[in-house]
Amino acid sequence: MAAHYNVEVPHTFDDVVTTYRNHGHRHYGEAVTELQHALQCATFAHQAGESSLVVAAALLHDYGHLCHSLGEQIADEGVDARHEAIGHALLKDLFVEEIADAARLHVAAKRYLCLREPDYHASLSEASRISLDLQGGPMSDDEARAFELEPHVALALRVRRYDDMGKVPGMRTPDLDDFLPLLRTFVRPGA
Repeated sequence: MAAHYNVEVPHTFDDVVTTYRNHGHRHYGEAVTELQHALQCATFAHQAGESSLVVAAALLHDYGHLCHSLGEQIADEGVDARHEAIGHALLKDLFVEEIADAARLHVAAKRYLCLREPDYHASLSEASRISLDLQGGPMSDDEARAFELEPHVALALRVRRYDDMGKVPGMRTPDLDDFLPLLRTFVRPGA
């Protein structure tokens, strides 16, 4: 996986912010950029009255998309970058476990919801349906039971809902700088 990174492994909070500033203009199959998607997800979570943890996790969940060097339209080419694993690997030493786990589990949450909620698949964007096929499709019952045992499954499911919402072209949101004080509260001590 490391061979596909297009950024240095972040050593500080500021490195993560710089990655958003330098690579947030990229697209990933949706009609919004990576940064717009992150800000929309966080904004929807905030507007819904979610905790600061959910808002921060919603903003950071797709960090791995910013960090691979496989291109912007890879799903259309039949490639799964495993951005959830990249994001988890790059965030786990900087942010609290819940934030890194939200990145790791948000794809599994999509697969889980496709199994557990009959109408969920139809609500996905076209890009999410394409990537779902590359990510293994809806979970099996055995996979779902294992997923339900994850310690941060509830957070991952909440973040997944905001992930699905954060794809609105032209939506106005606060700027990245507006979220930085909140994000800093979830940096691991000493990181």
